[in-house]
Amino acid sequence: MQEIPPDELSERLQDGDGEPLVLDIRHREDFEEWHVPGSRNVDVYDELTNDPERAKDALSELPRDEQVVTVCAAGVVSQTATDVLRELGYDAVTLTDGMEGWSRVHRHAEVPVDVEGALVQVARPGKGCLSHVLVSDGHAAVFDPSHYLDEYEAVLDEYDAELVGVFDTHAHADHVSGAAELADRHDVPYYLHPKDALALDATPLEDGTLLTVGRLDIEVVHTPGHSEGSVSFDVGGAALLTGDTLFHDSVGRVELGVEAGIEDSDVEGNAATLYESLQRLLDRSDDAVVLPAHDPGSPEPPVAATLAEVRATNADLGRDREAFVEELASDIPDHPPNFERVKRTNVGQESVPADELAELELGPNNCAAE
Repeated sequence: MQEIPPDELSERLQDGDGEPLVLDIRHREDFEEWHVPGSRNVDVYDELTNDPERAKDALSELPRDEQVVTVCAAGVVSQTATDVLRELGYDAVTLTDGMEGWSRVHRHAEVPVDVEGALVQVARPGKGCLSHVLVSDGHAAVFDPSHYLDEYEAVLDEYDAELVGVFDTHAHADHVSGAAELADRHDVPYYLHPKDALALDATPLEDGTLLTVGRLDIEVVHTPGHSEGSVSFDVGGAALLTGDTLFHDSVGRVELGVEAGIEDSDVEGNAATLYESLQRLLDRSDDAVVLPAHDPGSPEPPVAATLAEVRATNADLGRDREAFVEELASDIPDHPPNFERVKRTNVGQESVPADELAELELGPNNCAAE
């Protein structure tokens, strides 16, 4: 079987030297919803499933001067595409586990921010997720980790840092958090606001609390709206970890907790609450670097912008309260896949077997309001 691991494909796409042609053979609507950046779609999924010979005409039109990496949802039908392409004389391989494999890829890089230590951003391009590892004076804290914990262990080893705490900015709706498990592995506290720790044994975060990592003070800022327990973290006045409250080009959506059945509030009330939370963040230093927990695209770390830059380009921040509430309460985008189960898992109300996590998370990130 001719395959290429997701991490290897990621490195080749990053390097830009001898990039392969990434061929997505899924249906057009699935491709448009979520795909490997730069990939090409030839919708021959049905032909490959029912009669692979019928896919040969469409596949024969591909250029022959570069390697072809075939992609589907889980790497099964794309293997048939690889077999057909190789019969046609192409140099073709299959992306291991397809888009499910792509969603496991993580990359990390330091954020250029003036702190006494290092702030490392861990990006998950296949999910649009952003985590952060703060390192100072040999100590470290991890914020919003995925459940692929080896990625964070590698950063801790790289910086020779001892983990002292793990934080979630909120109970996520698009991916299952690895924060509690990482904290348990290192016997350190797992921090989450009580409004989101509905059935979890977590160390509570409260507005205005000051926590210390090495030489750095971290202020907890309760910023509800996206979820009732959403918080942001002000790292020494130099960085703002804003979770899903504030993105660079949008803000957090306000209906997920309501529709998942874990919040008693309503969408309009959440939108008004989020508006007030954003005003608290906008009072911070214009030079503070805004670091959200997600990027709707396929993030290449570091994804960073100053608060002044975000204020100038984010249209949501220019609306008055009435217009803001009306916009967020009426314009509801597609939901993240399986968000109800993911949300319930992250507040402790449901347990998902480890072998089901990848499939549960499969799909695009849709946590932004627009």
